[in-house]
Amino acid sequence: MKSITDTYTLSNGVKIPVVGFGTWQVQDGSVARDAVLAALRAGYRHIDTAQAYGNEQSVGEGIRLSGVPREDIFLTSKLANPIRGYQETLDAVENSLRKLGTKYADLFLLHWPRPAAFKDNWEEKNAQSWRAFEELYHQGKLKAIGISNFHPHHIDALLKTAKVAPMVNQIRLAPGDTQDEVAAYSRAKGMLLEAYSPLGVGRVFEVPEMQALAEKYGKSIAQIALRWSLQRGYLPLPKSVTPQRIEENTRLFDFELSPEDVDTIANLKGCVGYSSDPDNISW
Repeated sequence: MKSITDTYTLSNGVKIPVVGFGTWQVQDGSVARDAVLAALRAGYRHIDTAQAYGNEQSVGEGIRLSGVPREDIFLTSKLANPIRGYQETLDAVENSLRKLGTKYADLFLLHWPRPAAFKDNWEEKNAQSWRAFEELYHQGKLKAIGISNFHPHHIDALLKTAKVAPMVNQIRLAPGDTQDEVAAYSRAKGMLLEAYSPLGVGRVFEVPEMQALAEKYGKSIAQIALRWSLQRGYLPLPKSVTPQRIEENTRLFDFELSPEDVDTIANLKGCVGYSSDPDNISW
């Protein structure tokens, strides 16, 4: 890999840029629009949003203002937790495409496996939504489909009825939070691992060991964390609204961490907290 526009190849042959620009907690309106615009100007070609983020329309505006051809951008969104069921999912995806101002999404994900509203019938509801995803996939409106925050038992449940296997599992992967069992199982089922919150929602900047590594390599803490993510074979989704940091987070390809330092970062257990238990979420 030499740049953020280099690609991984998903199980269906679709190519996905190795670093994406995340938009979780990026305020709708000019903040989200300008952040996406700055990211595309800095060289990103992979933008990640979600219905639950409430900023799809502004993300779409940033893409249009950039002047970058739509076919050169990999665009991801996710199905919000209150929405499950076949027709409900078809309608919700169409609504996302309208807000984003596009005829297709490159990737669409089931955002959480067991939403609070479907605690008791999540398996059946996910199967219905996945059937809708499969239909939209075959129509070409979704170029790839996947899941987020799914653990092995959620994956097994989905695969009971799925005719198209998920191509991605987007989970929280950050220094000290490597979800080894989930990661290994997802990979065994042919999924690429996308890493959300790769900077531990900012907590990585307070970790002394990360500061020491930044000094050792002459890089920022963010660059160390993102390079680690790439060397672990993840696809990190860093987020920032500051153009200077957005650009800085693209400069990951002129250095390499030693295998020992990769292991050190992985073993900083709990340094940025841990991912939420998807079976016990309140949303």
